[in-house]
Amino acid sequence: MEWSDEAVVLSVRAHGETAAIVELLTRAHGRHSGLVHGGRSRKARPVLQMGNHVSAAWKARLPEHLGHMRVELQRGYAASSMDDPAALTALTSLCALSRLLPEHDPHPNLYEITLFVLGFLDDETVWPALYVRWELALLDELGFGLDLSSCAATGTTEDLAHVSPKSGRAVSRGAGLPYQDKLLSLPQFLTKSRPTGANAIVTAGDISAGLALTGHFLATRVLNPRDLALPEPRGRLVGLLRQRER
Repeated sequence: MEWSDEAVVLSVRAHGETAAIVELLTRAHGRHSGLVHGGRSRKARPVLQMGNHVSAAWKARLPEHLGHMRVELQRGYAASSMDDPAALTALTSLCALSRLLPEHDPHPNLYEITLFVLGFLDDETVWPALYVRWELALLDELGFGLDLSSCAATGTTEDLAHVSPKSGRAVSRGAGLPYQDKLLSLPQFLTKSRPTGANAIVTAGDISAGLALTGHFLATRVLNPRDLALPEPRGRLVGLLRQRER
């Protein structure tokens, strides 16, 4: 068994004195691990950084075996985000949450979105909103997508302002008014009828609301049933972005 693919590095852990077990999110083969000989060498370490875009070749006798992997760097996203602690934390959180995907199960759409987000980590005006959208896409790929297209109560597609924490469906401002203390906030940049012009600016408050929204459903629908918690980098990211609100 063997294949070649492009991938994003999700994690690296030492194996023996010189090798490393590398976990990748590949385009066509899903989340996949392999043993990289010399993976702890000075030459390999810059390549095997979390979040890097690489090309990979994997080979094993049987599909269920760990197998051996060769990895070459395509683009070093980890290095480009080093100057922004929040961006680096977002990269780490994205990689940690990607490990929720089933092994060997391809998710090409999420892979493309992942590369798109990583490509903007050097632009702090753009990546926070893209990251929130990435978490929405992850929920969808895991089978727990939210329905933000119309109001659950009235069917309207206008003035959507809330999300039901139980159903994951949008609720309009008017319909949600009597229950707004029990509903999650829906920032406008996540709706299909997004505002334009000056009103289209995504604020730090919008990002916090978006992370609260996706965090709730990641916790209640994905992590809690597995007796897991949100990854520590995800919590740090929320704190770092809240500091920008002040």
